Amino acid sequence: MQIKIDDLQGDAIKALLKEHHTDMYATSPKESVHTLGIDHLKSADITFFTAWEADQLLGCLAIKAHSEDQVELKSMRTSKVVRNKGVASQLLHHVLRFAKEKGFRHVHLETGTQDYFSAARQLYKKFQFTDCPPFGDYQPDPNSHFMYLDLQHFPVRENQ
Repeated sequence: MQIKIDDLQGDAIKALLKEHHTDMYATSPKESVHTLGIDHLKSADITFFTAWEADQLLGCLAIKAHSEDQVELKSMRTSKVVRNKGVASQLLHHVLRFAKEKGFRHVHLETGTQDYFSAARQLYKKFQFTDCPPFGDYQPDPNSHFMYLDLQHFPVRENQ
């Protein structure tokens, strides 16, 4: 698998993000959906990663810088055809290592509370994320689950 920084120009990533948005709005109330559109994902404070095998897009994950030492995970998505095959773990490991190498120390995320998001919450716990209160501009929401990781002490290894 090759993981790279993506410019969000290709049809494959546009289709994957459309699938992501469709599922988020089908799963959560509109006011609790915090996905970003492609234009927002192209912002200078966001680094967007995609995972590929040959010409097949496997998944994506972005980090949004909130300060010089804090980032937020955004747009975590694995293609339906490769779910439960370790793609999300490899993407997350790569992005956490990238963030740590860039000097970020704190990683936050928001995910849903519904059963649909259970696998995502378990993945984040595997990577030592812990529950936390809302951060940044987020407000308390019964449909949002907030998590945090301190990268300063996180042993980002080559093989997680």
